[in-house]
Amino acid sequence: MVQISKGDQAPDFNLPTDDGGQFTLSANNNKLIVLFFYPKDDTSGCTKEAIEFTEKLSEFEKLGALVVGLSPDPVKKHDKFKAKHDLKMMLVSDEEKEALQAYGIWVEKSMYGRKYMGVVRTTLLIDKSGTVVEAWHKVKVPGHVDAVLEAIKNL
Repeated sequence: MVQISKGDQAPDFNLPTDDGGQFTLSANNNKLIVLFFYPKDDTSGCTKEAIEFTEKLSEFEKLGALVVGLSPDPVKKHDKFKAKHDLKMMLVSDEEKEALQAYGIWVEKSMYGRKYMGVVRTTLLIDKSGTVVEAWHKVKVPGHVDAVLEAIKNL
């Protein structure tokens, strides 16, 4: 499976969100979309990333960007994660890994010699036509949210 990268058309998906909602990528083509894929609710890196996106959310909104987090965790876990850390962005649940596979970021990983399937921390900036205009793969959290903001400002 090839990872979706800059210049690619973002695969459409319709998945459940926190608070019992639904999110369809193509139904939001009137905005820039910052779609960040993260491995797991309430782990240190994922929590830090989500909190940083929340802290800068008003800046993204001023630039016309919708920030959406996506992980394979179930909706109920997203609800708890949002409440615990006062997160403000929508969190999408992909328990069946359909979008994760379509985007090529549900991959075999290895830790201490043990192989397992997991999410490659990835952020995509998707324009109003559904094209990926910037892609960050294997994201390191420190400074990442600022880099995404800067990319939007430079569009």
